[in-house]
Amino acid sequence: MVFLVLLASILIGLVAIFQYSEETQDYHTQRLERKEKSIKRHIDFVIRETTYEVTTNKIPLIFKEEIHKVADVHNIQINLYDLEGSILKSSKATLPQDSIQKCISTNVLNKLLNTVNHRAVEDREEKGEHFQSSYTYITDQNFKPLAILNLPYLENDDFLAKELYEFFERLGYTYLFMLFIAVGLAYFLSKYITKSLKTISNKINQTRLEKRNEKIDIGATTQEIGTLVKSYNSMIDELEESAVKLATSEREQAWREMAKQVAHEIKNPLTPMRLTVQSFQRKFNPEDPEILNKLDEYSKTLIQQIDTMSSIASAFSNFAKMPAQQKEEINMVEVLDLALDIFSEDTITFNCQTKTIIANFDRTQLIRVVTNLVKNALQAIPDGRTPEVIVELQEYNTDITISVSDNGTGILKENIDKIFEPKFTTKSSGMGLGLAMIKKIVETYNGTLTFTTKENIGTTFLVTFPKD
Repeated sequence: MVFLVLLASILIGLVAIFQYSEETQDYHTQRLERKEKSIKRHIDFVIRETTYEVTTNKIPLIFKEEIHKVADVHNIQINLYDLEGSILKSSKATLPQDSIQKCISTNVLNKLLNTVNHRAVEDREEKGEHFQSSYTYITDQNFKPLAILNLPYLENDDFLAKELYEFFERLGYTYLFMLFIAVGLAYFLSKYITKSLKTISNKINQTRLEKRNEKIDIGATTQEIGTLVKSYNSMIDELEESAVKLATSEREQAWREMAKQVAHEIKNPLTPMRLTVQSFQRKFNPEDPEILNKLDEYSKTLIQQIDTMSSIASAFSNFAKMPAQQKEEINMVEVLDLALDIFSEDTITFNCQTKTIIANFDRTQLIRVVTNLVKNALQAIPDGRTPEVIVELQEYNTDITISVSDNGTGILKENIDKIFEPKFTTKSSGMGLGLAMIKKIVETYNGTLTFTTKENIGTTFLVTFPKD
């Protein structure tokens, strides 16, 4: 309501200004025309009564004194020009000559000659004041042109401007009064209308799925508000039923997710254990002088994976909490070399510029991260293509990076935003928890897991985490 009052006042003000401008222009134009007609009648009378020969050359003599009388009677300056546009006589002859236009412009003369009514009006600015100068012919009794009559008319808007100011002053008082009334009406109407809505709003804001919600009872009210209250109360009944169903469903879903998570976590250590045994079988040579060292290395790997499974089993007994992550000072190069040794040596290339990179990280979790990324890389390589997986370990001032690159099929554009989502997978088998859990492990150590991919060329996953 307040906005409409303000908008109406502004629009009326703009319309009033436009109307004032149009009326002012029409007023000055019509006033000049009236003065011109009156002066031409007066001049015709002088020409009829003169004793001089009525010719252009005699005009200065005919109007030697009469031009001042005509100017005084009509309160306007009068200039007379010959038909060529040169000054003949002016009622302001006592002023300096440079204050009077000595010649009429060619454009005005052409307009006088070529228009039907033989009349021209010229607008000009002089010393900050606006003038209209009208030009028309003076004729003898036979309507033969004798001279050109020029009337410089000053547009004095003081009176009209005063009227406009008074109009706006009254309009302002009127709309100020209306504004106060509108504010008062808007306030009381809004309080009346929104009183019931405020009660409903407060109840809605207090509505929670996990608690018992009260229904609304606001007594007598309008039909529309009553319908809204009835709909809210009906929603509360449905919400109570949905809360019970949701709680049951959430419990079932939680157990299903827990079972999937545990199954996935147990499956991860089983794969490297199987690969370790197969590698041992393939490389076993009783006559190898390093057989005891290799046996010890294979045993350590199996023990580590068994410990991981044990920790998962312990965590499952505590409502599927994953193994606690503990920082320990480890040599990253040795741990990664040990983790990659369970895979085929011809398939994976491990690059590191130094033999020792010390960092604080959970040994078991690091092996889990690397083996999972390498396994995913191998599975991304299609049949018929020679597998190439490159693992690089680099040390910087405060950070350590591990990159795993493959020459697989890459990640499709539509899957890029979903790659770290739990339960998302592009494989025919698997539960899609691997990358999501790796990302969570890395982020626990204030690290990041990112990737770059090119379709049908390959993908690189980059793990970055601080040394300490």
